[in-house]
Amino acid sequence: MASVYPKLKLVDPCDAFPLDRLRAIDVRSALTRQRADELITLAKRGLPRMHRRGAFAHTMRAVSKSTPAAIRREGDSLRYTANVALGLAYVDEATQREVLNGDTASDLALVAAARAEVSGDMGAVALAAWTAAEAAGLHAAALFRRLSAFLASEEPVETVTCAWTMIAALAARKLGDTRELASRAASLLVQAQGPSGLFPHMLPPSASGRLRAHVGCFADQVYSIQGLSRLYVARHDPQALAAAESCAAAICAAQGPEGQWWWHYDTRDGSVVEGYPVYSVHQHAMGPMALLDLREAGGTNRLEAVIRGLNWLDHHPEVDAPMVSEEDAVIWRKAGRREPRKVVRAISAMTTALKPNMRLPGLDTLFPPNRIDYECRPYELGWLLYAWLSGGAIAGAEADFAPQKP
Repeated sequence: MASVYPKLKLVDPCDAFPLDRLRAIDVRSALTRQRADELITLAKRGLPRMHRRGAFAHTMRAVSKSTPAAIRREGDSLRYTANVALGLAYVDEATQREVLNGDTASDLALVAAARAEVSGDMGAVALAAWTAAEAAGLHAAALFRRLSAFLASEEPVETVTCAWTMIAALAARKLGDTRELASRAASLLVQAQGPSGLFPHMLPPSASGRLRAHVGCFADQVYSIQGLSRLYVARHDPQALAAAESCAAAICAAQGPEGQWWWHYDTRDGSVVEGYPVYSVHQHAMGPMALLDLREAGGTNRLEAVIRGLNWLDHHPEVDAPMVSEEDAVIWRKAGRREPRKVVRAISAMTTALKPNMRLPGLDTLFPPNRIDYECRPYELGWLLYAWLSGGAIAGAEADFAPQKP
């Protein structure tokens, strides 16, 4: 089959590996490649203890500061079960069965899809439909009917759910008729994109309320970039690629001096509304996942931003203690403020609603960002595997258009 990707000009040695993420990083930074390999190994060690009877926990929480820590398994999450199935689909079958007590990633994806049929969480429904298509080759018809009805209802929808719906529809488009659903989700996203290139938290933005309509979180940007990049691969839609490029440029311009991917942004001008917490999963998985998807679709190469983000895990100015625990096979969730109930986020949303980039002085002194959240959620390790091992998710995509011959 002819390639659906624009030809990459070899202006950089890493461009010789347009669809091999680890090798491309290795060309730029051997130390970063080594660290990524170590984290992949850690994820494979850490996931088994988070699994129980075909489902993954909501979190693993440290209940002591010993080494290794005493860690308690809490809750059950359909979303995280689907996340892990996606990640495990890209490791060898022996590892899949070791993690899943004899099952495969495909088996887990089918379990998640069945559970999603009766779930009221539309985000979980979208994620399970995506996972079923990509990890098990299944067109989850019941889930796609629910997603189609949900978007047709014109009810407000979370940006992440909309982006996941589009990705799910693209993943399943060769298995069933999902073209209209992908188009509807893409239209909702692009129509809501702010002047800065960033996406709001809700579609339409007004659904977040007057004081938060201008705010979008990092996840809103990541999955939008990923989905629009894949839409470009599928349909050669230049508007989709331009929208993804604009968003990626905005988050990279706002990236912190030590590689921090900040938490909340102003969609009007691209400024940071509230930087903390810095989530580890943003640094090692979600940021790389979006920017590497865009690169593989023929977009701008932003490997330097990926490397800076990953390096934050080991060189973080906020806290002295390590964010990665090899002994416990976990990556601690975030470095955040010492504050009651996200008060800085609320204050910053209010002040920036009045005027972009307006802040109350002294917030960093009153609420310093020097606290580690000692928990680790399964999806964080699932996305880690998916981010670095799933180049084939786009590389194997068959375009809906007829590629022009070179």
